Amino acid sequence: MKTALICGVSGQDGAYLARFLLEKGYTVHGTSRDAQVSSFKNLDRLDIRDRLVLHSMALNDFRSVLQVIHRVKPDEIYNLAGQTSVGLSFEQPVETMESITLGTLNLLEAIRFINAPIKFYNAGSSECFGNTGDRTADETTAFSPRSPYAVAKAAAHWQVANYREAYNLFACSGILFNHESPLRPRRFVTQKVVTTAIEISKGRAERLYLGDISIRRDWGWAAEYVEAMYLMLQAPQPEDYVIATGETHCLEDFVAEVFAYVGLDWTAYIEIDKSLFRPSEIAVNRGSPQKAHEKLGWLAQRKMKDVVRGMVDAILCDTSLSA
Repeated sequence: MKTALICGVSGQDGAYLARFLLEKGYTVHGTSRDAQVSSFKNLDRLDIRDRLVLHSMALNDFRSVLQVIHRVKPDEIYNLAGQTSVGLSFEQPVETMESITLGTLNLLEAIRFINAPIKFYNAGSSECFGNTGDRTADETTAFSPRSPYAVAKAAAHWQVANYREAYNLFACSGILFNHESPLRPRRFVTQKVVTTAIEISKGRAERLYLGDISIRRDWGWAAEYVEAMYLMLQAPQPEDYVIATGETHCLEDFVAEVFAYVGLDWTAYIEIDKSLFRPSEIAVNRGSPQKAHEKLGWLAQRKMKDVVRGMVDAILCDTSLSA
């Protein structure tokens, strides 16, 4: 029986990954800055909270990180912690940089210090690529970050690569494109669109205010993407992988699909709010999952329309949030 430590277990990916690993027979430990007061509502929604061992850990404190790793003695560490919102990173650039880069560095340094055969997964981001335009980004595509969040993720990515090469650690990054689920908080635009459309359909709201709806993204299903994280640490050699569906859609298409699914014409309810535009924005991002398919056997099954239906159904029917 393997033991996994998930840093950031209370988030969308952390909760789905915890459930996935429990189903694999793992003993799963999770961390939060203060486990005594954290709500862990996502773990409750998946009905797995009582099956995890939870710890308080401050990723920006090396001593705290070292103590938890020494206590847990994990076979695998999944780093999903840190500030996760691109929009919020413009308002909190210092906190974003520190929580992502320093947190990743502390984990890597603790693994090196302990000198145990721990496999390390780092949550990268497609935001690092910036605008891909007509090109499809893969593992060889140069980074061109356009937000404080993306800059921090790019720095963390190269930290992982450096420790892998310099100290022979089994450390890799998953460069994940957008992946959604009913566990997304409302500050993310996909969940904002879904919840507001449902509220409008029930007469509890009148308008949906959005920023730039021409942006194009590759949207996948979060519960599938955590399997790719697991597979990276089961591979013979540590490598970085792009995880994506390979399909790109504009936000307008996502909005139209959501409203159509609840029986409404989106054009009657949308208002563009210039204050919601970001200082700099990625117009298009497009990813290639070819390497993950060939080397890991992973391929996304749910595309954008499936994501929409899964998110809407979870609210309308209050069904289980299974993959």
